[in-house]
Amino acid sequence: MKFYSLKNHNIQASFKEAVIAGIAPDKGLYFPESITPLPADFFEKIDELSNQEIAFRAIHQFVSDDIPNKDLKEIIANTLDFDFPVIDIEENVAVLELFHGPTMAFKDVGARFMANCLGYFSQGEKQDVTVLVATSGDTGGAVANGFLGVDGVKVVILYPSGKVSEIQEKQLTTLGQNIEAMEVDGVFDDCQRMVKTAFLDKEITDYKQLTSANSINVARWLPQLFYFLFAYKQAKSKGKEIVFSVPSGNFGNICAGMVAQKLGMPVHHFVASTNANDVVPKFMANGVYEPMPSVATISNAMDVGDPSNFVRIQQLYQNNLDTLRNNLSSYSFTDETTKAVMKKVYSDTGYILDPHGAVGYLGLKEHQKSHPNTFGIVLETAHPVKFLDVVEETLAVKPEIPPQIIKVMDKEKKSHKISGYEELKSYLMDS
Repeated sequence: MKFYSLKNHNIQASFKEAVIAGIAPDKGLYFPESITPLPADFFEKIDELSNQEIAFRAIHQFVSDDIPNKDLKEIIANTLDFDFPVIDIEENVAVLELFHGPTMAFKDVGARFMANCLGYFSQGEKQDVTVLVATSGDTGGAVANGFLGVDGVKVVILYPSGKVSEIQEKQLTTLGQNIEAMEVDGVFDDCQRMVKTAFLDKEITDYKQLTSANSINVARWLPQLFYFLFAYKQAKSKGKEIVFSVPSGNFGNICAGMVAQKLGMPVHHFVASTNANDVVPKFMANGVYEPMPSVATISNAMDVGDPSNFVRIQQLYQNNLDTLRNNLSSYSFTDETTKAVMKKVYSDTGYILDPHGAVGYLGLKEHQKSHPNTFGIVLETAHPVKFLDVVEETLAVKPEIPPQIIKVMDKEKKSHKISGYEELKSYLMDS
């Protein structure tokens, strides 16, 4: 299978080439040339399959030209060694817990899959690959953990100073080895802009092989479709139409869910739930896409003012807004509303939502006002302990600290403070 640039369909690459490059030469995102639905009996008998078997069959068509079956099965086994439970919290509402991996965030799946792919592709290569990534929170920790110690790969993570939680910062600044953290005086969009600029800077790319581990990279983005299938496997016995509500920042996660739907997964609707960064809700309402400077919120992993992956969603629906509206709704919520629903859900059910999951819950309830007989699955994208200050302040409870978090809390933070692109370029050229 080939992957083409969304800016110029004549620019094509293999899966391997797309993963290593990260982004197309024209700055476009890579997109698969076709999505072939899986046989109907795959979904009819999905509850008889293991998660690893589901993942193998779902991703196979996209990667099989470059990764033999035996190696692909090993990559999937290395990626999926934790659980993805769907937990009922009230009638017709469940959460898909995506925080049982090593960094307790949904990005563990994509980061581990990509790290294993890049490790496989770098075998026997003479030139090291530098993974350059911007993070608004959880991506950094997941990428750092996924790539830690991978031969032939160096990781440089840019994050906005003072705008990630203390635990998120510890997870991306304390590992050492082949991981370097850049603390940027700015917001996430500044970090992402620097990464994109570096990819277009020939002085760097003539000297270094750069790739990205943000969800712009196909190996980070596509494997996120796995856990939508795992959730369907667990929820199909409910006998109701399924709605997925996804806390959305860069929109790679919900886009991967839509690819699972294109593979044939029965799903009624998707809801993209955002915080005050409401570019997509406004677009869905008025048809005008207007990027904006990102706004800091308590659900910081979604503080994105120009979501990179929304162009992939538009491509899935041939840039037809009416068709997209039939399958996607999008709502924006304030911090105050988010805190209020965290309190309500905890009071009513005893379940602790993190701020991102709370935004997802709000979006689902909004959709269910007009579709009450659907079964809603909210993606809980990170463990609430990663946002301890917000949870403690809002709920007056202190969640138990899991061992994955305890092991980084006392480690020393190490980061390079930078204020602009030239400092990043100088570091990349000198290292």
